Amino acid sequence: MNAVEKIIAAHSKNAVVRPGQIVDVNLDCVMANDATATLAIDIFSNKLAADQVFDAEKVILVMDHYTPSSSIDAADTHNKMRRFAREQGLPHVYDGSGVCHQLMMEHHVRPGQLIIGADSHTCTYGALGALATGMGSTDIAVAWQQGTIWMKVPESIRIMVEGEWPVHASAKDLILKVIGDLTARGATYKAMCFTGPAIQALDLSGRMTICNMAIEAGAKFAYIQPDAKTQEYMQKAGREVYDIFFDDEDAEYERELQYDVSDLAPQIAFPHSVDNVRDITAFEGMAIDEIFLGACTNGRYEDLEIAAAILKDRKIATTVRLLVTPASKEIFLRAMEAGLIATLMESGAMIANPGCSACFGGTGGILGKGERLLTTANRNFRGRVGSADSEIYLAGPATIAASAITGTITDPRRIER
Repeated sequence: MNAVEKIIAAHSKNAVVRPGQIVDVNLDCVMANDATATLAIDIFSNKLAADQVFDAEKVILVMDHYTPSSSIDAADTHNKMRRFAREQGLPHVYDGSGVCHQLMMEHHVRPGQLIIGADSHTCTYGALGALATGMGSTDIAVAWQQGTIWMKVPESIRIMVEGEWPVHASAKDLILKVIGDLTARGATYKAMCFTGPAIQALDLSGRMTICNMAIEAGAKFAYIQPDAKTQEYMQKAGREVYDIFFDDEDAEYERELQYDVSDLAPQIAFPHSVDNVRDITAFEGMAIDEIFLGACTNGRYEDLEIAAAILKDRKIATTVRLLVTPASKEIFLRAMEAGLIATLMESGAMIANPGCSACFGGTGGILGKGERLLTTANRNFRGRVGSADSEIYLAGPATIAASAITGTITDPRRIER
């Protein structure tokens, strides 16, 4: 078996599992956020008539999509979640502390775990060597009650990445390139396993960016083998007890893809599909109205650091607005202490409270008709951030910072650091 299959087997009653097999698995955590948690609460309480969650320590609720409450409906949603948490005695409830996936990584995820979440980007946790996937509200409610769920063992795609990272390129550029090649359906219900020297060279932030967007190719899971950097991250987080699984020598993969990042150019996903990816040269010079740095894809300290290095002692163009949203309070505080927030604000950026922000369009940064957004988020579907007549372009932190200076899509290689 490969590591993905071994983790699934370890959480089932099977010594060996094979792709296509249906298994019941025990869950280490079940996460839900304010986008859909109330649906799961209704199913749990009414349709299932359940009294108590299977393990209060393993049920995590996060308010991040609509924080602070952006409407009466949002306020009602948050209050319903708070009541449910009190009734169930849930100790892990995050109210305006950041994006659910960042918080899960900071406080809960361990290598070798099997986790489901009520959000499609739950696959982010593969950056720590866990298996995690998004599921619908009925599955979440059943998991709350039973602590188990069924799933099909996926086939796995091995993605070997080699080469030296150029200064201008990042994990975001790589995953956009991969998605563009695979297409939005190319990895449907498969595990995307990233490996190779260039992956090992990435810090945990970059690995999270890659795993976060695996769902945009349809993947069930993303997975990166834990290493010394994983161990260091877990030590700092105070979570040093976990299991690590390795491929058997005869482990099988459906196929293998090869990439070399040495000549990787900045990539951009053009409207209105994440797999509509091209090199930045295709549309360099296109005018942009709004720029967003944040989300569970690129709202980490390292992303803010990249942008601040480019924007230091510079001003953003008068034709654009730049919104920056750290992915968690921990990141926000660290960025403040390092002077990154001051640098970004001095350049002309607006700083928002930790949360989903302009990625999801549930709070600030809404687009009007005909406006263009350049964003580090993970999706560019029509109408995701406001008007259905707006356009969303996805890019990495260096590209959005360079573009903020000019007010147009700009290759970061043209901006001196």
